[in-house]
Amino acid sequence: MSARRFGLGATEIFCYSAIVTGNDLFSNPPATAVAAEAKEELKSFASQPLAARMRPRNLDEFAGQKHILAPGQLLRRAIEADRIQSVIFYGPPGTGKTSLAQVIARQTRSKFDRLSGVESNVADMRRVLAAAANRQENTGQSTILFIDEIHRFNKAQQDVLLPDVESGVVRLIGATTHNPFFFVNSPLVSRSQIFELQPLTEEDLLELLRRALTEAERGLGHVNIRADEDALRHLAKVADGDGRKALNSLEIAALTTPPGGDGVIHIDLPTAEQCIQKKAVVYDADGDAHHDTISAFIKSMRGSDADAALYWLAKMIHAGEDPRFITRRILICAAEDVGLADPMALVLAVAAHQTAEFVGWPEARIPIAEAAIFIATAHKSNSAYLAIDAALEDVRSGRTLAVPQRLRGTGYAGAERLGHGTDYKYAHDFADHFVPQDHLGAARRYYEATEQGAEKKIKERLEKWRAQIEKLRP
Repeated sequence: MSARRFGLGATEIFCYSAIVTGNDLFSNPPATAVAAEAKEELKSFASQPLAARMRPRNLDEFAGQKHILAPGQLLRRAIEADRIQSVIFYGPPGTGKTSLAQVIARQTRSKFDRLSGVESNVADMRRVLAAAANRQENTGQSTILFIDEIHRFNKAQQDVLLPDVESGVVRLIGATTHNPFFFVNSPLVSRSQIFELQPLTEEDLLELLRRALTEAERGLGHVNIRADEDALRHLAKVADGDGRKALNSLEIAALTTPPGGDGVIHIDLPTAEQCIQKKAVVYDADGDAHHDTISAFIKSMRGSDADAALYWLAKMIHAGEDPRFITRRILICAAEDVGLADPMALVLAVAAHQTAEFVGWPEARIPIAEAAIFIATAHKSNSAYLAIDAALEDVRSGRTLAVPQRLRGTGYAGAERLGHGTDYKYAHDFADHFVPQDHLGAARRYYEATEQGAEKKIKERLEKWRAQIEKLRP
């Protein structure tokens, strides 16, 4: 970690290095060694990409994440009071997980050790943990152990951390793009506070880009650049909440655009469009984006918002989602949320499922969209869903009812001698194919018909039939 990137003077470099590396502030290394180290750090810093050089130096420079870092918020209070314990940050790439860990280390004057869930092994972990224990015992300095992509550690690797995290030998900061409640061991999650980092807004990204253009030491302020507002807004929009992507695209534009006749590098909209890739849809096959998008799709259909349902459907199609997964969700929504208000919804959903299975992408998008629109615009009723759940709860929690004698099976010799089928009335022998009789042996009601769509007529018939059945009961 470079001292120069934080704007420290020559005298302060040694003090900064002592704080971060754990060296004794009062020992006197040779001046030549300090100068050589500072020179090497400066050289390393200059070769870093713009996004690395522009990492925030303190909480005030941190872009976005106001929900956890605004004054008065829990995480900020814990950092400023040096009461930070083990935490796990999760969120999309480029939202500041690593930067925030480094800010915490500087703010709390802790030793910052970094491991990678991709590259590090148990031996690396034991070495860092042993050094942290020795440092705490001899100097009293705490250690922040930052583990990037912590979800890549297997269960055994994560278990190695538990004793030292619990005893306070290290303060763990884990970073992951995956939901830790799914991908990190429960014992480790229970010992950590979880903070979700959100994608940066366009305004957050614009602030980052403008700061990079004006800051001379770390950014591009030493270069004569004029960036049009629409160019910066395009970079901020297409970066899709990723600060790293926005800054690195700005650097590409600055480094590849020749100066004009006046010596000014002009970054206009066409230049910005060339320097940032097409926005990729943030969608993982087994993580939050997958579950959150299908959740939004279902809730949009349930909420009768066909346009929103089509957008979330398009996002899944663009990301290459399995069409069978989508159609299964549509089938469930047709049964649960439309139900008997429009029985054709389930029929159309089944047809879309079978058609998609037969034709595949890209043609499957059409019947799937047809089913989604139909369900979104249909009358809604969850009466069947509520009815079966109420009956199941009754079966689970109450005394099981015996089948009444008149309803028991009669398809074998001796059934009549047992009294099975006695007094059973065959409905088709009566007017309107209905005859009042007790089919349950108890006064129970589970299905409550609504007046939505086709279910209104069901409700009328049901009320008439139930009234006649009620007269049979004492």
